[in-house]
Amino acid sequence: MRFEQTFILHRPPEDVFAFMVEPDNLAKWQTVKTYVTPLTDGAPRLGYRVREGTKVGPREWDQVVEFTEFEPGRAFGVRVIEGPESHGRWTFQPDGSGTRVHLEADMKAPPGLGTLFKWIAARQFRGYHENLRRELERP
Repeated sequence: MRFEQTFILHRPPEDVFAFMVEPDNLAKWQTVKTYVTPLTDGAPRLGYRVREGTKVGPREWDQVVEFTEFEPGRAFGVRVIEGPESHGRWTFQPDGSGTRVHLEADMKAPPGLGTLFKWIAARQFRGYHENLRRELERP
């Protein structure tokens, strides 16, 4: 199941990218995260991995996520390598005094729930992107 979203943030691409890839910031915008633990030493980069705890309603699970693309200020991609199958790619383009952010996401939906799951996932990510706006556009 695939979906895309595009939105504008009033911050430079480098700032948006840096905030989004920092493990300490993940739960600030993806509020279903209960913890994020780096598994790779050093700064985020291609191949960098984190273990995440996720809670949606009564369901909780752990997953390991790896950066599969990493171009500071331009794009990053992630893939779940342990846990529910999914991957996403965010791109960043200057747009006036801000940034046009585009997400392409692909997730494996539970059998028989494709359309409903896509609607729920897209709604969840719209909320995450609104959280990004609140975090990054604070006065």
